[in-house]
Amino acid sequence: MLTELHITGLGVIEDAVIEPHPGFTVVTGETGAGKTMVVTALGLLTGGRGDAGRVRVGAERAVVEARIAGPLGPAAAKVLDSVGGTPDEDGSIILVRSVGADGRSRGHIGGRSAPLGALSEITDPLIAVHGQSEAISLLRGAQQRAVLDRFAGSDAELTAYRAARAQWQAAVAELADRTSHARERAQREQVLRLGVDEIAKVDPAPGEDVELIAEVRRLENADALRSGAAQSRDALTGESMPDGPNAVSLIEAARKLLEVTGDERLEALAVSLHEVSAVVIDAASDLTAYLEELDADPERLEVLLNRQSVLKTLTRRYGADVDAVLAWRAEAETELLSLDSSEGALAELRKACEELAAAVARSAVVLTGKRSAAAATLAERATAELAHLAMGRATLHVTVSSRTADPSAPDALRIGRNWVSAGMDGVDQVEFAMIAHKGAPELPIAKGASGGELSRVMLAVEVVLAGADPVATMVFDEVDAGVGGRAATEIGRRLAMLAGDHQVIVVTHLAQVAAFADRHYVVDAGPGDAVGSSAVRPVEGAARELELARMLGGTDGASARAHAADLLSAAVEPSKGRPAARRLAAR
Repeated sequence: MLTELHITGLGVIEDAVIEPHPGFTVVTGETGAGKTMVVTALGLLTGGRGDAGRVRVGAERAVVEARIAGPLGPAAAKVLDSVGGTPDEDGSIILVRSVGADGRSRGHIGGRSAPLGALSEITDPLIAVHGQSEAISLLRGAQQRAVLDRFAGSDAELTAYRAARAQWQAAVAELADRTSHARERAQREQVLRLGVDEIAKVDPAPGEDVELIAEVRRLENADALRSGAAQSRDALTGESMPDGPNAVSLIEAARKLLEVTGDERLEALAVSLHEVSAVVIDAASDLTAYLEELDADPERLEVLLNRQSVLKTLTRRYGADVDAVLAWRAEAETELLSLDSSEGALAELRKACEELAAAVARSAVVLTGKRSAAAATLAERATAELAHLAMGRATLHVTVSSRTADPSAPDALRIGRNWVSAGMDGVDQVEFAMIAHKGAPELPIAKGASGGELSRVMLAVEVVLAGADPVATMVFDEVDAGVGGRAATEIGRRLAMLAGDHQVIVVTHLAQVAAFADRHYVVDAGPGDAVGSSAVRPVEGAARELELARMLGGTDGASARAHAADLLSAAVEPSKGRPAARRLAAR
């Protein structure tokens, strides 16, 4: 629930604080005073587009700060944790959205900077803003379908359908590609196949070219290596020069001289020299083994050079080295699987498309069933609400029908004997239609509802949806446009009823609606200077009566004041001081 809203530098509002009532809060004001800035502010909090043109002239930025009372739901708590935000001591959290004069937007959640997506994600289950644009959007079939899905709770079915459809469409696209580009694919397949076969024939091992270089170098330099190793061994052991000096004999002579000195330190050194002698003898043995293995092998060298030549042919064509050649082969083999345009492969792909289409059809039938089952109930409940909004003779119908398709269309899906269009949102066409009165024709609401009637239809639908809607705060921007008199009173009554289960904030120009509010704010236009500044103030008692009188007739005369007092009296239950509509909701 929204407990505080602080707006600075937004439009004509320089600085304003609103503390909405847990029930029904109304915002009024003269045309142009800036009362819709309250809705704009809440729209920014819910992820609305940050327009630099909304920033107050002369201000660096517009800032909207809101306090949301806890406890948070699981989804909002998860977002808060993900950005590292913390709630206040009372469990509430602070949300901030700022828009700079340069158009840059920033968001903060619980004292921590957060992406705007996170701000939208945390407010989605908390605040819903409904404006005149939503009423207009209800004229579109896509929005009517979305409303029905919202009422039916068909998110899971729609998600399952979309997943099945995505797999089916991918397979259909692949089949079309293989069929329409068969020649190009066959040419590409031939090139890849030749390369893969050539590499397979040579059958190189990973790193083989590096190993060959080392072995060829060793064989080519065998004489030089033999001479160096033999001389090193002779220097250590004197094997070819028995009478000459060598490392082993010199070390042994030194050791023997030290052993007979009788000095402890020198005798310790003699022990060390013995260890050194052992190391030298081991090194000499290793050199002897190396010399024995280092046989000149011209035939072996020729074989290796030929192998190098074959590998170089591969590296010139397919990669910088053998490992790159092997990587090319792996990629080519993978691509060949997708290029297979043989009749057998195409038949297998056609079968897969048929199986996936059947899965989509099953998901579509389930989704259609969920929608059809909910359509009649939604229409019945919305019709009942219209009776409370001075449209008692009107009947709302919600129909669900299939969208037919040409079998050759890319999204054509067969369900039973019929071909239907399988779009992203299912195969259904949802239409809201209205019978204005008995004997009148049934017409789509786009043709059969006036502007005022459309606002009431949207409100009726919202009241019906509210029972299952998890959103705590509902904001309405002049949904009473185009109505007046008794219809306006009934709209106020139903908004008050909605406030029995939700926090409701309404921007209105109708006194009949404002009279039902638990808390009333007025936006006053400031002096007519170059910039302009509006103030937001709460009104109650005589001040509220005066504002209602202004809204009724633009004057604070006795007649208007009396009418305003009558509205307030009719809207409040005298014994409890509660809106009469709240009493209706409690029954």
